[in-house]
Amino acid sequence: WSEGIAIFIDDDQNRNGVTSLGDRLAERGCKISYKAALPPDPKATRNEVKDQLVKIRLMESRIIVLHTFSKTGLKVFDVAQELGMMEKGYVWIASSWLSTVLDSTSPVSPKIANSIEGALTLRPHTPNSKRKRDFISRWDKLSNGTIGLNPYGLYAYDTVWALAHALRLLLDKGVNISFSKYTNSGNLDAGGTMNLEELSIFDAGEQLLKNILATNMAGLTGPLRFRPDRAIINPAFEIINVIGNEYKKIGYWTNYSGLSVVSPETLYAKPPNRSVSNQHLDNVIWPGGTTDKPRGWVFPNNGEKLRIGVPYRVSYRDFISQVNGTDVVQGYCIDVFLAAIKLLPYAVPYKFILFGDGQQNPNYQDLANMVASGEFDAAVGDITIVTNRTRIVDFTQPYIESGLVVVAPVRKLSSSAWAFLRPFTPIMWAVTSSFFLIVGVVVWILEHRKNDEFRGPPKNQIITVLWFGFSTLFFAHRENTLTTLGRIVVLIWLFVVLIISSSYTASLTSILTVEQLISPINGIDSLIMNNEPIGYQVGSFAQNYLSEELDVPKSRLLALGSPEEYATALEQGIVAAVVDELSYIERFLSNYCKFSIRGNQFTRSGWGFAFPKDSPLAIDMSTAILALSENGELQKIHNKWLSRKACDSQGSNLPSEQLQLQSFWGLFLICGSVCVFALLMHMCLMMRKFSQQTPGVSELSRHGSSTPSERLQTFMSFIDKKEDQPVKRSKRKRKDTLPSVYEKEDEYINISKRTHMGTSQNGYSG
Repeated sequence: WSEGIAIFIDDDQNRNGVTSLGDRLAERGCKISYKAALPPDPKATRNEVKDQLVKIRLMESRIIVLHTFSKTGLKVFDVAQELGMMEKGYVWIASSWLSTVLDSTSPVSPKIANSIEGALTLRPHTPNSKRKRDFISRWDKLSNGTIGLNPYGLYAYDTVWALAHALRLLLDKGVNISFSKYTNSGNLDAGGTMNLEELSIFDAGEQLLKNILATNMAGLTGPLRFRPDRAIINPAFEIINVIGNEYKKIGYWTNYSGLSVVSPETLYAKPPNRSVSNQHLDNVIWPGGTTDKPRGWVFPNNGEKLRIGVPYRVSYRDFISQVNGTDVVQGYCIDVFLAAIKLLPYAVPYKFILFGDGQQNPNYQDLANMVASGEFDAAVGDITIVTNRTRIVDFTQPYIESGLVVVAPVRKLSSSAWAFLRPFTPIMWAVTSSFFLIVGVVVWILEHRKNDEFRGPPKNQIITVLWFGFSTLFFAHRENTLTTLGRIVVLIWLFVVLIISSSYTASLTSILTVEQLISPINGIDSLIMNNEPIGYQVGSFAQNYLSEELDVPKSRLLALGSPEEYATALEQGIVAAVVDELSYIERFLSNYCKFSIRGNQFTRSGWGFAFPKDSPLAIDMSTAILALSENGELQKIHNKWLSRKACDSQGSNLPSEQLQLQSFWGLFLICGSVCVFALLMHMCLMMRKFSQQTPGVSELSRHGSSTPSERLQTFMSFIDKKEDQPVKRSKRKRKDTLPSVYEKEDEYINISKRTHMGTSQNGYSG
């Protein structure tokens, strides 16, 4: 329930109460839609009450809050029953005066009982205690059961006791009981009718007030203490449902935890919990004897039909059109509305009113403004849900998705001898080629010392690097890798090559087999940058969106009224492209094959029906539209009116996109990282081996006998040298240590020569 009606006595107390109620409802997004003020008791006549209730009966809301005194309140209920306002669908909520009547007059007369059947009321909550039960028992004996006792009587009893305790404290302190004449009575009683000069003031009044506010006692109404703001602590109300001569307690209300079926004494002993799951009451019997929760509103019963504004379109008449020579309107949007309104659980009388002159499409923002101003009760049609419209009206759930797109002329892309280059962008070709070369160089560095296939004259090595790198494209490389790091790099690179080659093949196949359409306009960004005129549909929000959101000068925007004007303007180059909603463009392209949607939708929205702000009909219609979507009826209506007609000569309406570097940068990043890691590991291993196998060079470096360039040259020579294969060591250990790596190498050469000569001599003599 989002709104209600308040009936109240037009005096300060009741008027302020209704104002406070309105403020609290506004905090929850609700409101009081109408305030019916009655003359103060006992001046309110039956005719005055009837006049107000007749007005209320013609209104939309069925939630009525009655904030009066008992005499006027019972009169309101009696007249409401006479007018049929205590029937099913109404909700009556009375303030605590009704519970006071029920407690004080038991049982109530059958006439009163019938008139308040199903109403809700509040009663101040007082805990059930033995002291309270004993007091009520004594009261019933004294009154012979003829006078009921309500919570306010219990509060009066506790008030007397609190005052007595406060006076006793004064007397215990020796304070004298004395009074003084009230001297300011003349200012308050200028007319002399109140006789205020007879008033007296208690001299110890301030001290007495302090004692009262400091009261801490257990009374009939529970613990009696006061907060700093002088309000009683832990206030609570019982929510009462009136059922005939009886009533049922259906829950409690406290500021501490809101609605609850748990007693306040239990709630105050726990942390506050105002979650939605805890905010509930017991079952309620509503007016009319029903237990079904009332909807809380009905369509206004003022004898008038709902005035529904319908845009008088001159183009795209599949969505909305007027049947020639009649007042009947038809189309996709109308069928959706009629199907949805049939699902409502209540009747809604309506009539369609065409909006527009029939010469050009109307302005849809003006239509929304007329709904907001009350000239129309609703608007039905191809109305786009946009921000500035939602500020003034409420929309239903969208019944069709839509968004702005760009449509431009296209031409068929003829076959070319260089078509094989089209799948990749230039930057993609450059990066891919670079990685073929990089991987070849990295593998050469990793394999050079161990693999004979990567050794030889510089010219052969360069050819090997190029051949190995680019032959991996076809997995045709014949060189085997011997090092672990080299194999890892090749494995990762072959995976990258597999992905890239598969993507290339798929894209090239699409280019060679599917008809390609190209245009200088690739989307909204390229359209804005080329500074050429842009077409839009008359009355569409596209004009404001382009000029206000995308900063397109209005001088570049050209209004077009029909699909024929679209085609003419595009063919003759009057506009570079047309910006319109996808639903319209799909209908346009079904008949005109020389144009195509360029890029993607750059807005996301939908079409809905517009209602005034806070209209409950918008909520119910949204529910109905969702039901149509779920049961498939919405799709059937779409197929009836908007089934796309195939265009014989039209091929693909979107060009094949070139493969961008952005789609593969992750693969290149992984491959590049592996290459860098492998090179770093390789260099670390080489430096460690260099330091282990050339101790003489390291010793000379520490003594400064060699320059950095000599050390670098030595290291490069070490890296370039083929790594020796492991051989069996001689049983005789060498005792002499050569001073440098060069002496070791010379000795090794001499030993080899002597061994070779000895072998030759033995062979010759043999």
